[in-house]
Amino acid sequence: MGVRYLIKLISIAGTHIYIFASLLNLKASEKFIAAFLEDTAKLKIKPATLHPKATEHMGEIIDIVKKLEEKGIAYNVDGNVFFEVKKFDEYGKLSGKNVDDLESGARVEVNDEKNNPLDFALWKRAKENEPYWESPWGKGRPGWHIECSAMSMKHLGESIDIHMGGSDLIFPHHENEVAQSEACTGKEFVNYWIHFGFLNIRDEKMSKSLGNFYTAREIVNRFSPEVIRLFLSQSHYAGPLNFSEELLKSAQSGLNKITGVAKAVMSGIKANNTAGNKVDFDFDKFYKLFEDAMDDDLNTPKAVASIFDFVKAFNKTVAENKDINVEFYQKAKEFLDKTAEGVLGIIDYSEEKSESAGLDNELMELFIKLRKEAKADKNYALADKIRDELKEIGIELKDSKEGTSWNKI
Repeated sequence: MGVRYLIKLISIAGTHIYIFASLLNLKASEKFIAAFLEDTAKLKIKPATLHPKATEHMGEIIDIVKKLEEKGIAYNVDGNVFFEVKKFDEYGKLSGKNVDDLESGARVEVNDEKNNPLDFALWKRAKENEPYWESPWGKGRPGWHIECSAMSMKHLGESIDIHMGGSDLIFPHHENEVAQSEACTGKEFVNYWIHFGFLNIRDEKMSKSLGNFYTAREIVNRFSPEVIRLFLSQSHYAGPLNFSEELLKSAQSGLNKITGVAKAVMSGIKANNTAGNKVDFDFDKFYKLFEDAMDDDLNTPKAVASIFDFVKAFNKTVAENKDINVEFYQKAKEFLDKTAEGVLGIIDYSEEKSESAGLDNELMELFIKLRKEAKADKNYALADKIRDELKEIGIELKDSKEGTSWNKI
């Protein structure tokens, strides 16, 4: 069950969309929230039970800041309330950073109001034309870190089992969450942390300035959710994820093999041959391979490998045996449902949808190839005509140093 939650909880990254948008109080924020939920739904990510907003938890936020102030761990300077890092002895335990080293070596914004440059804001005095809320310290708004602690404590309790996020959030965000939460409650804030690696595009950091920026919507318009999920599952969550169209196409080829077995399974079940021959097939071995992989720190690459091992053994069994009893196909479907679909979410039994996605990619590769050949022949009129007419039917071509990509618009 682990990776089911791993993949679904990737949507927690969207929490910061809610926090940021709700604090800005812009009408446009609802548009971006809706777009985020639409994209995650297309990727077969189930919505969280609750999507809390910082604006709905000002009371809880203020209560925590007040408690920290009463304990002498927070101090108020003209409406700005800071957490005093040196009052929390375990500061740095999550990131492994040393407070003295941070003070002497880290580049920290100078702020004469702070007792220590590492102290972080729990409550900020409102500036002109900024949104604000009334508080014991005057008009202001919460700091970046305190919102997460307040919403977590409100809905999950003072201690939680699993907290997830990108590795870039370990310090200072998650470190500060730990400090303010544990200083407030005196309890362990999180039992297990899961931090994701960075996303790279062809071994380079994804960046608009480098021209290698893709949105989730662009990718999901070109590749099925199942392909994308298989692609993601083939890298360990803690390591860097290298993205390229070639790797997605490779995932598509791998998925075709799994889908081929799924189709054979459904055909075997439909035939319902109850009088056929029973075959010797060790389903338990493949279950154990899959479960052991998931128990090994959610090792999804190994879990995926166990499914491909199953695919190979399944095809071999079908090729070597005729007139197979329906029970074999029923057990095979149960295996796929519990692993490839129930955990990884990479099977879609809809034959039409799967074949249509593959055909789209093949046709577009053909158009791109023809356009490239036209350019090579200096037939720029034809190259432009291919580009413009594709755009008229809702397909945009993008040229870059890495080649030409396409996206539905």
